[in-house]
Amino acid sequence: MDGIVTSYRYKIILRGFFTLLLVLCFGSIGYMVIERWSFLEALYMTVITITTVGYGEIRSISEAGRVFTIALIFLGMGIIGYTLGMLAQVMVEFQIRSIAGRRKLGLKIKALKNHYIICGYGRIGKVIAQELKAKGIPLLVIDSNPESKQILEHQDIPYVVDDATSEDVLLEAGIERAKGLVTVVLSDADNLFITMTARTLNPDLFIVSRADSETTQKKLLRAGANRVVLPYLIGGQKMAHTIIKPAVTDFLELTVHDKDIELKMEELIVGEGSKLNGVSLVDSGIRRDMNVIIVAIRKKGGQMTFNPSSQARIETGDTLIALGHGHELDRLAAMLSGHN
Repeated sequence: MDGIVTSYRYKIILRGFFTLLLVLCFGSIGYMVIERWSFLEALYMTVITITTVGYGEIRSISEAGRVFTIALIFLGMGIIGYTLGMLAQVMVEFQIRSIAGRRKLGLKIKALKNHYIICGYGRIGKVIAQELKAKGIPLLVIDSNPESKQILEHQDIPYVVDDATSEDVLLEAGIERAKGLVTVVLSDADNLFITMTARTLNPDLFIVSRADSETTQKKLLRAGANRVVLPYLIGGQKMAHTIIKPAVTDFLELTVHDKDIELKMEELIVGEGSKLNGVSLVDSGIRRDMNVIIVAIRKKGGQMTFNPSSQARIETGDTLIALGHGHELDRLAAMLSGHN
């Protein structure tokens, strides 16, 4: 609706400028016919007449010319007043919408809770934002590039266009209420500084940081990052695995990245109210009744057990890495959370 109104306003302004052009042509032709002036003289006289600058007549003018000038003044003033009025109205409306938009964005940011803050909206940041948004996870983007503003508005993602290394900017993004932070700006030094600042502002924050070298990785972990990702290392390893183990790579691509395939890999958390709490895998019926494979179990303390035995017990706080069909994984997730 706003787009239709804006388009209508611009059409009115264009119509006003077009009408003004017609008045200039009408006045110039009139002086050329009545006074026998050249085109430049006629155009000059028309401009100073309709703008009422008061320079006076460039030559002596006949009575017919004066009558024509009076008519041209009233006609020109009306057109100029109309065009300038509509232009002023559009500018005021634009300012009002801009202020209203900022206020709405501010309220949206203040309402965020348990969200993820993404620092940096480059190639990696865009992918992260798209994936989180697709999963329905609340997020906010901080980026210093003003050109990101229009893209984020179009995607309906809350944002702060500013420097993520600033403590005030992180507070504005609601870091004290946030669940996690992902810092993927281009500079390792900035990622390190953001990590240190974020950890100070929110000790319970889950922080994932980008690094370009293993040396920086160690520094980021010491600074408070929970996970550090090296995109170049991961990319190189993936390409090597594609050559060495193509079938394994294809399988992982299908289960992790392909949104159309039915087979999915998910991590499911065991809630306190789950009826599977304390039950062994063999007695849980997960494999038998749901055709879901438990690839690994991460205990509450962080220990990871790959390919757990059939006698491994499911306990509150465990995270099950499960492989199966989407609807069966949803059913298992509900059972583990205690909703079924």
